[in-house]
Amino acid sequence: MRVHFFKTTAAGNDFIVIDSRNCTIPFSDLSRFARAVCDRKLSIGADGLIFINNSSKADFGWRFFNSDGSEAEMCGNGARCVAIVADYLGIGGNKKSFETMVGIIEVEVKDRKVMVKMVDPSDLRLDLCVKVDSVFYTVSYVNTGVPHVVIYEDNLEEVDVERLGRNIRFHNSFKPAGTNVNFVTVINESTLKIRTYERGVEGETLACGTGAVASAIISSCKGYTKPPIDVITRLGERLRVYFKNYGSSLRDVYLEGEARIVCEGNLWIDSIAGLNE
Repeated sequence: MRVHFFKTTAAGNDFIVIDSRNCTIPFSDLSRFARAVCDRKLSIGADGLIFINNSSKADFGWRFFNSDGSEAEMCGNGARCVAIVADYLGIGGNKKSFETMVGIIEVEVKDRKVMVKMVDPSDLRLDLCVKVDSVFYTVSYVNTGVPHVVIYEDNLEEVDVERLGRNIRFHNSFKPAGTNVNFVTVINESTLKIRTYERGVEGETLACGTGAVASAIISSCKGYTKPPIDVITRLGERLRVYFKNYGSSLRDVYLEGEARIVCEGNLWIDSIAGLNE
């Protein structure tokens, strides 16, 4: 059996997108399917898998799976990628909406640039003390659709993102859901640099949209920056984060950056290792 797919990328985050509105994926275990097709050595390979579904509440719906098979509520770069594919497929106009686990997400596509209206941030907690390997770290936390921790570092190149990121991701302070972990350097009041350990990918990724938003919001709340804020990713691309501070709350949060379709093709289901065992 063949299933049509698109391979997409946004700031180095790559995703497989499948339009499943009129096709049936022959597996009830979509988590297993996601793990198999995201395998970089045995299949297409990606940080995540996105299904475009029908929706009665928006132009389309989505389901998002990380490469480890876990289903996530939201993904900023994934949102930009699915918007580019939806635009290519003629779904909605330049401004479109899609249904997620955290509600309706609005996007606007202008050529390769996509502006995503993010969910309002919640559960903001500044300057928490977290102990890892007998060392105390000052971190801040916010949920931007998914949970994020932000840690400030003077030299990002010296940070052991895999080790420290993994330990904080599974730290007791953030159980049971765990958290993504962002290591951030403040360049000036409008620019940050970031490296991210992503929950679900379980390693460092070249970019994270919700992480860029979390880092911009926390940096603003701590007085380091003012919106709009450019966030320079590991790949060197810039994501721009907009939001408004209403005193007791931060709202009208937008993430802007480029997204591209890299290729499209047919996935031969019978050839994917592990799916038919």
